[in-house]
Amino acid sequence: MRLVLRDITKRFGSVVANDRISLTVEPGEIHCLLGENGAGKSTLMNVLYGLYHADEGEIEIDGEVRRFVGPGDAMAAGIGMVHQHFMLIPVFTVAENVMLGNESTTGPLGRLDLESARERVTEISERFGFHVNPDALVEDLPVGVQQRVEIIKALSRDAELLVFDEPTAVLTPQETDELMGIMRQLKESGKAIVFITHKLREVREVADRITVIRLGKVVGEAEPTATNAELASMMVGRPVELVVDKGEGSFGDDALVVDNLRVIDQTGHVHVDGLSFTIRAGEVLAVAGVQGNGQTELTEALMGLQDHVTGSIKLNGKELVGRSTRKVLDADVGFIPEDRQVDGLVGEFTIAENLMLNRSFEMPFVRHGGLRIGTLREFAEDKLAEYDVRARDIDTLAGNLSGGNQQKVVVARELSRDLDLLVAAQPTRGVDVGSIEFIHKQIVATRDAGVPVLLVSTELDEVVALADRIMVLYRGRIVGIVPADTPREKLGLMMTGERPKDVVA
Repeated sequence: MRLVLRDITKRFGSVVANDRISLTVEPGEIHCLLGENGAGKSTLMNVLYGLYHADEGEIEIDGEVRRFVGPGDAMAAGIGMVHQHFMLIPVFTVAENVMLGNESTTGPLGRLDLESARERVTEISERFGFHVNPDALVEDLPVGVQQRVEIIKALSRDAELLVFDEPTAVLTPQETDELMGIMRQLKESGKAIVFITHKLREVREVADRITVIRLGKVVGEAEPTATNAELASMMVGRPVELVVDKGEGSFGDDALVVDNLRVIDQTGHVHVDGLSFTIRAGEVLAVAGVQGNGQTELTEALMGLQDHVTGSIKLNGKELVGRSTRKVLDADVGFIPEDRQVDGLVGEFTIAENLMLNRSFEMPFVRHGGLRIGTLREFAEDKLAEYDVRARDIDTLAGNLSGGNQQKVVVARELSRDLDLLVAAQPTRGVDVGSIEFIHKQIVATRDAGVPVLLVSTELDEVVALADRIMVLYRGRIVGIVPADTPREKLGLMMTGERPKDVVA
C-alpha cells in the first residue's frame, strides 16, 4: 500500500493541531513520525484512522483519494492501528479479542465461528514467529505478548499499512527489541509502517525515513543516519544537550530509611510488598520498572497519600508513616507527582497562585493572616524567568499552559524550598526534549546540594542518566538495587522479575 497525506489540517477550536501536513509512506517502508509530545503526531494518525475528520486536505491510498467516516472504513481500506494503550478485553481469549468487531458465524444457529479465529491467530503467529496461544486469556499475558495480539488483530483484517502509536511506552528493553524485530519482519513482507515516537534511539534503529513535526507542522525530513543531536534540534528548534552533565556524587549519611513498607488497598490487594531501602544525602536512587509495579503506591505512601500503610519511613530519624500529606510537606519533602494536572496544579489558579500552593499559610507569602501580594508577585516573576516558563505573565492560568510549562511550574515550586528530600515521579512525562534537558539539570543540582532524591521513571534512559543507584521493582517487590552503570540488558531482565545471580535484593 502507498499512502499519501496531502495538506492535512485539523483544528480544535482556535488550536491548529495539524497545519497543512504532507507525507508519503511507501510499501515495505518504516516511516517514522518524530516529534515532541503534543506536536500533533497522534492527531494526524487519528485523522488517517477515521477517528477525526480533517478540516482540510486529503488522504490518498494507491492513487485513489479516500474519505473515512470512521475506523471501520480505515480498516476496510487496509489500515491497522496499534494503540499505545491496548484495545483488548482482559477476560477474553486471544482468539475472542481478534474476532471482536469482525465476528463470523457458522451453522444454522449462527454460532460464533471461534475455530476460524483460532486458526487465523495460529496462522499469523506462525508466519511472523509471534508464539501466541489463541486460547490464552489476555489478562494472563505479559505486556509484550499483549502487543503482539494487537498486531495480530490488525493483520487478521488484511492490514497493509500499520500505524504504531508510541508502541514502546509500556515495554521492557527486551520487549522493545523484540518489537523492533517484528516491525522489520512486517516491512520485509511488504507492509507499510508508520512509527510514531519521541524516542531518538528507537527512531535511528528502525526507521527508513523520518518526518519531523513541530507545533503541528512538518519541519523537515531526515535520514536514520542523522545524529540524535540533529534530530533533537529539529524537534525543538534549537540545539539541545542530550547528555546529562552529572559528576561524581558526594554522599553523606543515610537520610531516608524505608523498612518493610507495605501498601494494601481496600480490597486487600498488596501493591507494595515489604520494601526496605535507604537513600543517602546527595544521592539519586532511581526506581525502574514497567508502569504498574508499585511505583505509584510507593511515592504516595511516602507523601502520606495512601491510607493503608505499614512499616517505617524515616527521614533524618523522624517517622513519616501516619503523618498527613500536609505534615510530610512540612518535613521539607518536595514532591513532583506523576500526573501534574491531577495532583500538581490547580488549572483555574494563576501561575503565581500555583507557585505558593504548599506555602499559602506561612511566610514569606502570608503574614498575620494576610497575603503579601507584592512578595508573591516578585517571587513568581523570578521563578518565571529562572525556570524559563513560557507564559504571557504570572497571571496566566496554569490550565492554559503547555504540558512542558505546567511541569516547569511544578518543578519551580517544589525546588524553591529548602528540602530534606525530593520525590520526583515521572518528572519529564509528556514534556518536550528541551524541557527534559532543563528538568534534568535541576534534579542534578538538587542532588549536588546534598538533598537525597527518589526518582521514579519508566524511561530507562532517564533512569540510567540520573541515578547513582537503581532499584528495580516488579509486582511491588524489590528485584535488586544495582549501580547506575548496570547494562540495559540486565536491567530489562530484572524488570521482568528475574534476578541475575550476582544481584542481591
